[in-house]
Amino acid sequence: MMGEGVNVPKLSVNVEAKKIIEKLIENREMLNIEVEKTSSGATIIDAGVEVKGGLLAGKFVAEVCLGGLGEAQLTQMSFGDVELPTIFVATDHPAVSTLGSQFAGWRIKVGKYFGMGSGPARALSLKPKKLYEEIEYEDKADVAVIVLESDEKPTEEALKYIAEECNVSIENVYAVVTPTSSIAGSVQISGRVVETGIHKISEVGFDPKKILYASGYAPIAPVHPKSIKAMGRTNDMILYGGVVKLIVEYDDDEKLKEYVAKVPSCTSKDYGRPFYDIFKAAEFDFYKISPDLFAPAKIIVNNVKTGSTFVAGYVNTEVIQQSIKIQKL
Repeated sequence: MMGEGVNVPKLSVNVEAKKIIEKLIENREMLNIEVEKTSSGATIIDAGVEVKGGLLAGKFVAEVCLGGLGEAQLTQMSFGDVELPTIFVATDHPAVSTLGSQFAGWRIKVGKYFGMGSGPARALSLKPKKLYEEIEYEDKADVAVIVLESDEKPTEEALKYIAEECNVSIENVYAVVTPTSSIAGSVQISGRVVETGIHKISEVGFDPKKILYASGYAPIAPVHPKSIKAMGRTNDMILYGGVVKLIVEYDDDEKLKEYVAKVPSCTSKDYGRPFYDIFKAAEFDFYKISPDLFAPAKIIVNNVKTGSTFVAGYVNTEVIQQSIKIQKL
């Protein structure tokens, strides 16, 4: 039984995301993407490997990642004295759309192919299973939609593996590919700002099913041609520029304050430098970086049960500008 105030939909994230996939396919030329049917019948949507992709493609990919249960909008905001394109994301199904779909929780390594998998297909494969038990959600669909952060399109072998893990026919697999060093990749990564906040607050002990609604924004990193440098920049947009607003229903304000205080990235011992510098100092080993760092810069939590609102963290425009190597002329 779900508790009072819990907002877990019975909607299928794969079925809802497929509706956005259809828009991508229909508007492929306008979005500068390429749609390819493989010999096995799977569909690959290239949003930046061999094509230009773009800002709008990235917006749609962010919504695919959310399982069709959230919306993304593009705007522009000032970060210090520099204006940057910014993505705003909102969802009325926070736990399922973010943890149950958008979270990049599926490392796909098949033969020589590697891609970090996120999106609705995870809810069919239950990657990772513990997370789906926590949010009490499991999808049932005959179509699997996956987003792959990779510099290469998936091989037939990789697509077959995805189909098998999701228990669907390979003809019903839709794989969207966005390299980190593409503009669509940069957009969709910043579009993970709300997911990052929800994941962090759940990691410190708060029940994500108590989150009723969620929204947030993050600047979009300028593209860097080297994937590892692009990865650093895109992380920084959330760690130093991401702001998340959660609306929750919770009985204990004092306990809620403790959870909120632990969320922002500034609570980490590794905080304060561009992520690439932190990663390099850790000998490019993620496991040597404090997990507390992977969080938005700022979080705002409104408790509808008491009317209280708690705020923790701050936007660090100095590190944002260091990260993207701003040169003022």
